[in-house]
Amino acid sequence: MKQEPRAELRDFAGEPESSRRYFGWRVTAALFFVAVLAWGFGFYGHAVYLAELQRLHGWPTSLIATASTLYYLASAVLVIFVNDAIRRFGAMRCILFGAVCFAVSTAALGQIWQPWHLFAVYLVMALAWATMTVGAITSILGHWFDRRRGLAISLALNGASFGGVIVIPAMVFAIFAHGFSITMLVSGAAILVLAIPLALFVLGKPYPVPLAPGLRSTEAAPRTWTRASALMSPAFWVVSAPFSLSLLSQAGFLVHQVAFLEAPMGRTGAGIAVAVTTAASICGRLAMGVFVDRLDLRAFSAISLLAQSAALVAMTQTESALPLFLFCAIYGLSVGNLITLPSLIVQREFPPAAFGMIVALSTAITQFTYAFGPGLTGFVRDASANYTPAIGLCILLNLIAAGIVMLRPKV
Repeated sequence: MKQEPRAELRDFAGEPESSRRYFGWRVTAALFFVAVLAWGFGFYGHAVYLAELQRLHGWPTSLIATASTLYYLASAVLVIFVNDAIRRFGAMRCILFGAVCFAVSTAALGQIWQPWHLFAVYLVMALAWATMTVGAITSILGHWFDRRRGLAISLALNGASFGGVIVIPAMVFAIFAHGFSITMLVSGAAILVLAIPLALFVLGKPYPVPLAPGLRSTEAAPRTWTRASALMSPAFWVVSAPFSLSLLSQAGFLVHQVAFLEAPMGRTGAGIAVAVTTAASICGRLAMGVFVDRLDLRAFSAISLLAQSAALVAMTQTESALPLFLFCAIYGLSVGNLITLPSLIVQREFPPAAFGMIVALSTAITQFTYAFGPGLTGFVRDASANYTPAIGLCILLNLIAAGIVMLRPKV
């Protein structure tokens, strides 16, 4: 059920949330760069790590992929508790801890020589991923924003897309010029150099007001939400289930996008298609951020899923480069928004005191689910010897998700 917003927040200097001088916008900018680092080294970087570890050590793809899956599953468990950690230790300490874990694990990747080292390094990196990505970013911004929370989250999470655009080309160039080991050491140092000032000088400031429970005009009586009550609530599952399915589909397609498009477009064309998808994702997030306060978020989510489904259907019907670029752009417009939308729906439909906990729990379930996307898509592809059934599975998951997300149980 949609709830009325709280009174406008004011920062420690008395600036209102609607002001350009409101300190929350500096927090948003800092978290944008946190997202650049986290997704650059903790998400997109895995494709580079896989290729380099194979080249250096001759380890099988299945071994490295298993370590990556363990990484996502471990971080899915850890992110459940990230809101509690932020409340207890503060945003600054949590981001500092994540940055140190990212720096240590990234630097160590270039120094390992046994398979078990990789699993150990990825478990340390899982701590970083849990404390520097969606659950942490939305929880921190939940303390700083109410009326403009949708725009703030959209802007901050755009750093995820920029992480792929900025970090990966720089990493590939550095590896070519200086080798994997040196590049990883320098990358670890760069993470600390960038993240520590952001945490100390921006994220350490006091919150404008605490996120305390308050009775809204649409609430008959206050309710205390716990993880157990959320897991038993249909209202929670009609947020978590559709986005778990949609990101299962999305992760499967994006990991296999180059392999799927390489036959009709060639490797260079497929690489450009990935760039087009990423650029469209940035545009889609920015556009949604501008209009988010006026959108029916559930209807918008369903339309986004249907648009992705239509784009995937169209991709299977042509081998011409220009239409494929267009369909990749259409698909990409929703890629970032499907990560952002769950937290925005939670903001509207759950009490403010439950926001951080509900988002963290939903993010954990979603991440646990989409960790299996690349493997499931690959299994279907191998079983059928082509990508058409695998793409069909991605389409089916999106259609089911679109139907579920339009359900509107009372909170």
